[in-house]
Amino acid sequence: MIELLTSPQAWIALATLTALELVLGIDNIIFISILVDKLPREKRELARRIGLFMAMFMRIGLLLVLAWIVGLVAPLFTVLGQEISGRDLILIAGGLFLVWKATNEIHGSLEGEEGEASSAVKATFTAVILQIMVIDLVFSLDSIITAVGMVDDVRIMITAVILSVALMMLFARAIGEFVSAHPSIKMLALSFLVVVGVVLIAEGFDHRVPKGYVYFAMAFSVAVEMLNIHARKKRKAKPVELHSPYREADAADRRT
Repeated sequence: MIELLTSPQAWIALATLTALELVLGIDNIIFISILVDKLPREKRELARRIGLFMAMFMRIGLLLVLAWIVGLVAPLFTVLGQEISGRDLILIAGGLFLVWKATNEIHGSLEGEEGEASSAVKATFTAVILQIMVIDLVFSLDSIITAVGMVDDVRIMITAVILSVALMMLFARAIGEFVSAHPSIKMLALSFLVVVGVVLIAEGFDHRVPKGYVYFAMAFSVAVEMLNIHARKKRKAKPVELHSPYREADAADRRT
């Protein structure tokens, strides 16, 4: 444990993974806001916190299951001379899922229909909490597979999940407004998903890619985008409006 706390690479991995989990969770935050807006005002914050708190334990459980499966290295079968284990199957399937999910999200954000997934949600307190838990679990598949692909230590993965959910609870509005104001950050995070997906597929076929290369590429891309955001602020340029399937098409129709 001491060596983990004193390792700069572990801290870099934790910070990178937490930030990525936060950005990838923005659609989750938006959809949760739509769900709790169906409740009376005095119950909204309680429902949001209980739902996220319960969803955090579901995320950790799924993370532990995936981490355990990734430890199964005994060969199951051979394809074209390549031995495939349970770990390899999870990595390859997870990588393909991330590439598919990221491509789908990019398409939906640029060419999709606004609010297509936000209709018909039940409005009772218990129903909203259950829906938050289910939606969070569905949304978290990409972030959990990303954690398995980016970090080798399950303790760092669990810490990143707990930190990201805690920050969602505390700063959901601020984080959502920042990403809404700078949609290029979301596109960058989805691009990172493609990179992590390719890395997972490569590792599934026993081609290991050093994590340091991935971290450097992400850090460099974020640094360049921060400079671009600063330059756009100076020019007062308006950012591109992204579509969101998890946003109500007409905000005026929300129940207050």
